[in-house]
Amino acid sequence: MAAEKSESEELQAQKMELVEALKACGAVRYGDFTLASGKKSKYYIDIKKASTDPKTLKVIAEQAAFRIKGMDAGIVAGVELGGVPLATAVSLETGLPLLVVRKAVKEYGTKGRFVGELKPGLNIALLEDVTTSGGSVKEAVEALQAAGGKVSGVITVVDREAEAEDNLKAVGVKLIPLVRASDLL
Repeated sequence: MAAEKSESEELQAQKMELVEALKACGAVRYGDFTLASGKKSKYYIDIKKASTDPKTLKVIAEQAAFRIKGMDAGIVAGVELGGVPLATAVSLETGLPLLVVRKAVKEYGTKGRFVGELKPGLNIALLEDVTTSGGSVKEAVEALQAAGGKVSGVITVVDREAEAEDNLKAVGVKLIPLVRASDLL
């Protein structure tokens, strides 16, 4: 029980550190925004701003790596564009290989959907910047599954606490947020 409490305390401390880092780098903004899901919002989480700030990116990579320990992942993946710098940083932090998931099959060259080596049956930790409905990351999960990959979980930096968790559950994947929107606001 003491080990559980210390892990819970560690996760809470990590959450507070990330909240402060996201605010300090200017990733949390207020106004009128239209999200990728098409929904309207009074706030915007700009993880691309956070992922271009080395200190904040390091915090994200360390915290995602901490969560990956229990996932038995053999590779770290990220969906273009927002998930790629995150997955790259986590790959460097964990020493796990990197896989980039394109949103669509490339029409030239190798005409592939993935950059990196996807081995069938390999457990994948998929990184996402922000989840609302989870639509784009769900599509990536389905593409990975169709190619023989097994997504152990989706680690999102910020979950906006909309439909993402349920939409990923529908394809058999757990959403693992580093922070939730309610932690930031």
